[in-house]
Amino acid sequence: MYLISACLIGEQVKYDGNDNFHEVAKQLVDHNLAIPVCPEVLGGMTVPRIPSEIVGDSVFSKTGEDVTHFFMNGAQKTLKIAKENHVTIAILQARSPSCGSKQVYDGTFSGRLIEGQGITTSLLEQHGIRVITIEEYIKDYYEQDF
Repeated sequence: MYLISACLIGEQVKYDGNDNFHEVAKQLVDHNLAIPVCPEVLGGMTVPRIPSEIVGDSVFSKTGEDVTHFFMNGAQKTLKIAKENHVTIAILQARSPSCGSKQVYDGTFSGRLIEGQGITTSLLEQHGIRVITIEEYIKDYYEQDF
């Protein structure tokens, strides 16, 4: 069983009210192989919401509000779901301040990416859950699951 970012299956939970739909992600859920989650919504953030980026160990909205508590709360709830379902791999949205696994935006809201992990990704990996992107899933696992 996988965890998967809800935006990847077409749920309109992105900060701007849109999604990052990917057909393969939807197939995983349709075949009961993945559980959709949106850590930011689980953490209490609204849709739509002001974009947020990581700055050091905190997360700030574009208006300067410290929203770290929402991200931490969502990460904890996501971890709980993962543990309850014996998840070992999470397929999460790249570059997100929650879900990014290799890169995140640099905190300046300029579109510049830096190496780093989102809040949820970091927590999941601390608990032995591997986090990958949908592209990595397709490359390494897709043929095995279908």
